[in-house]
Amino acid sequence: MSIERPVPVPRTAVPLGIADPVEAARAELKAALAAIEVKANVPRRVSDAVEETVHEVRRKANENPGAAAAAVAGVAGLVGLAVWALVRAYTR
Repeated sequence: MSIERPVPVPRTAVPLGIADPVEAARAELKAALAAIEVKANVPRRVSDAVEETVHEVRRKANENPGAAAAAVAGVAGLVGLAVWALVRAYTR
């Protein structure tokens, strides 16, 4: 015995099987507005990308802590070198 469960429809999609033209137009408008919101919401997209990158970096750091420590030391060295170069250029 299988139970049919409704498939969730993304906010940016129009559900199938709408017979009423007015309801279909409303569903299309709602989906179009949701798609515009998703595309135009730059702060949320940046936030999602940052969260995904942080998650990926943490996963890689947990897999290989030695490489993570080396990467942190390398970045710290580059920042130190950049600060030194700026101070040296300013004082000359």
